[in-house]
Amino acid sequence: MEFMNQLSQLHIEEKTAVTLGKFDGLHRGHKKLLNQVLRKREEGYRAAIFTFDIPPKNVLRGTNGRMILTNEERAMLLEKYKVDILFECPFTKEIAGMEPEKFVADILIKQMNAGYIVVGSDFRFGHERSGDIYLLDRLSRKYNFKLLVLAKEQYEGRDISSTYIREVLKEGKMELAETLLGYPYFVTGEVVKGKQLGRKLGIPTVNQLPRENKLLPPNGVYASKACIDGTYYTGMTNIGIRPTVEDTQVRNVETYLFDFDEDIYGKEIKVELLTFERPEQRFESLEELKAQLQRDVCNTKRIMGKIYIDKEK
Repeated sequence: MEFMNQLSQLHIEEKTAVTLGKFDGLHRGHKKLLNQVLRKREEGYRAAIFTFDIPPKNVLRGTNGRMILTNEERAMLLEKYKVDILFECPFTKEIAGMEPEKFVADILIKQMNAGYIVVGSDFRFGHERSGDIYLLDRLSRKYNFKLLVLAKEQYEGRDISSTYIREVLKEGKMELAETLLGYPYFVTGEVVKGKQLGRKLGIPTVNQLPRENKLLPPNGVYASKACIDGTYYTGMTNIGIRPTVEDTQVRNVETYLFDFDEDIYGKEIKVELLTFERPEQRFESLEELKAQLQRDVCNTKRIMGKIYIDKEK
């Protein structure tokens, strides 16, 4: 996949099929748009994504700047989906103030060489979001590109959106999040050394440093899977501040992997959060904590067995 994040880099010679949006989450609604541009490759177009590289604190109100997918995670998924070009446009004052027609003419047509554009029915663009699908339709005739507008993807009568998914994640409904996203919700991050307390308790954990702008579900214990060097391992993940052993407000992501004992410090891994088991709690002693963790392990293995059985049906 060809990645660009500066307008000065954007000079594409081949005709492109482009879809535009924030693509936070790359959920099933986004995948619907993406599939259309991928199909145009059969006609000689290059499949391209136009999105914005916006500092999260400036774009997501009410979520403390947290994103369903970080830019790195989004790029990882798009490469997996076989997208040809990803352009993360810097959200500068010049771009923010650009009139809709100038945006289409100067960026989409002149620089991206768009011959086919796919957007959702609620797509807005240009200065103060003044452009809409009706203006885009008129411009398609002026600038000679084909336009496809798709209806929103729905689940049980509600539009699938990033806002909907954030609500679901906030409630710890990981199975519903997976249904809306089309894949299990995951956290990527480098494996770092912790305090080795889990090892002393007989439950060694892999500690991750998620990126600070990553949206995390509620503190607690989750059944999980970790992808390490392309291989998946089942396990149990705790998200939280470890109130029994630490006095901190920094949220940690630590995963106990069943039947795994390798040195992976420094590696970037992906942990998929499958089900929420219980909220994080404070225990009076390490012995109580150890006993609860052992119960959690047994419960997680039971849950994971049921998940695999259900998926085989």
